[in-house]
Amino acid sequence: MEPPPTLHLVKLYVYDLSKGMARRLSPLMLGKQLDGIWHTSIIVHKDEFFYGSGGISSCAPGGTLLGPPDSVVDLGSTEVTEEIFLEYLSSLGESMFRGESYNLFEHNCNTFSNEVAQFLTGRKIPSYITDLPSEVLSTPFGQALRPLLDSIQIQPPGGNTFRRHNGQS
Repeated sequence: MEPPPTLHLVKLYVYDLSKGMARRLSPLMLGKQLDGIWHTSIIVHKDEFFYGSGGISSCAPGGTLLGPPDSVVDLGSTEVTEEIFLEYLSSLGESMFRGESYNLFEHNCNTFSNEVAQFLTGRKIPSYITDLPSEVLSTPFGQALRPLLDSIQIQPPGGNTFRRHNGQS
């Protein structure tokens, strides 16, 4: 009889990049209330993994210059081993989540967190996070700012770009 699989906790760290400004200014600027401008990352196997314009990065949990997360969402647990997970991240980094593929509205840190959460747990991240770009773009101000916002590249400082080839990371 095989031993039961080891379970690894999976968490979503949620950061408000606006540091509360979205909550205060969004009714005036967008005509609707936004609670934050969300950056997310996945915590599993004792590390924090996130995606930005530099590609997939990792650090100790809370180790970016963003500091501690504004909230933590428990996504459940996974049987995926660290070795399999790192191979999965490596393939994502070479395909869907290369740095040059980053787009603030359509292919961002939250897209990455959602993809990885589903791989690890079968669960999506909360829709208030994934729906934010369409909420902003549904406003006249969001549409007017889109050309400027499309040029923004976000890469939270403090992480290490994730690379894994021949056992190196």
